[in-house]
Amino acid sequence: MERKRLNNQEVIRELAELPGWTLQDGKLHKQFTFADFTRAFGFMAQVALIAQTMNHHPDWCNVYNRVIIELVTHDLGGISTLDVELARRVEQLSV
Repeated sequence: MERKRLNNQEVIRELAELPGWTLQDGKLHKQFTFADFTRAFGFMAQVALIAQTMNHHPDWCNVYNRVIIELVTHDLGGISTLDVELARRVEQLSV
């Protein structure tokens, strides 16, 4: 997959296709809520496998049944096509 930093208009356009994702502190951001810790952690394990295959890893945290994911491509200095693709794949897991 091509790694390309997105400009502000491109980020806004992509956010329109990613329900619940927002722009926060220059990162794509979303909080997921699950029934319990086990389901939240299981979701994180699934995301970790996808992120590893993409060699693109999220900034995230987990507190009990909540998982917060933030995506940014640090070496490109902003949101990139990789962040959008990972967000799309995460969305597929969450439905």
